[in-house]
Amino acid sequence: MSLVPPHDKTTDPFGIRAATAQVMRETPWVTIDQNAIHRVAKSMHADRAAPPAWDDTLHFLGAPLETAGWVVVLDALNYCFWAQGDDPDIRWRVTWRGTTHNGYDALAAALHRAVVDDGYPVWEADWLRDVSLDTVGHMLRGDEGSPPIPLLRDRMVCLRDLGTSRYQRNKQPADIAVDARGSAEHIVRLAKRRYLMYDDISVWRCWDGQAIWVPFFKRAQILAADLGGALAGTDLAITKHQERLTAFADYKVPQVLRQLGVLHYHPDLAGPIHRLQRIRVNSAEDVSIRSATVQACDRLAVALADLGVTTSASELDWRLWTLGQRLDHDAEPYHRTVSTRY
Repeated sequence: MSLVPPHDKTTDPFGIRAATAQVMRETPWVTIDQNAIHRVAKSMHADRAAPPAWDDTLHFLGAPLETAGWVVVLDALNYCFWAQGDDPDIRWRVTWRGTTHNGYDALAAALHRAVVDDGYPVWEADWLRDVSLDTVGHMLRGDEGSPPIPLLRDRMVCLRDLGTSRYQRNKQPADIAVDARGSAEHIVRLAKRRYLMYDDISVWRCWDGQAIWVPFFKRAQILAADLGGALAGTDLAITKHQERLTAFADYKVPQVLRQLGVLHYHPDLAGPIHRLQRIRVNSAEDVSIRSATVQACDRLAVALADLGVTTSASELDWRLWTLGQRLDHDAEPYHRTVSTRY
């Protein structure tokens, strides 16, 4: 019985699996419990929840090109929603159409509101290119009394980046979906080629003193998955190569894997996380947690395959992320890294 899938240019087109596997062979910060992998796989096998259809009550759904452009904008801003102060419950919230949201759902609600209530043409490159900080602040305004969304100025920079393709003039955000020709892998390649914000690559210092690049491409990959959901059944449907994506290495999924006993943290890492201390982006601890997320989800996929269940890492990511929205209040917290990467 294999523990991890083999790596080649088909299963690992961006080198994410190979690089994160090397990190896990060397890191002292995080370990993966293979017994827990099998236990969780059996539990998932017994409860075969299918990924939901794209939620067009929360997400905007219009003509395919508008929908694609809206999703590209959504995932350009899809990072770092956690509370920045000492109280984790005091965070950015958005109430829209009678429901109060936080985190990713608050972002989706705010962007849906921006289109249908405020009339912002968020999918147009000309509008994005020179969007002002005041406009971005209004578009992402939270409820009265809630703190503002973190990293507001960085989000403005990301939107302006979408308005200025690096390699081709007059490219619209939605053109990623058109030019990908149905391939999730091509979406990732196009996103990181055209826009600076998708260069999600870390560095790992090896035991032998050498350094390796460790790509994650979290937001580029989640863009491919989200476009797959949003454009299903249209002429722009993303139907190929979803299985080549890895899990989306963020802060919620490793929290769930740790709660399930799959990930174990070194005491010198567990302590600061428990005390809500920040973990520096691109530190050995940060790279270790993210690498463990990718590798653990791949191992879960293998364990499920041994039980006769075929699933992709991105589908597993969705199931684990959903579990994370229902964790008990006293669960160990997620790690806090201020970053535009996740």
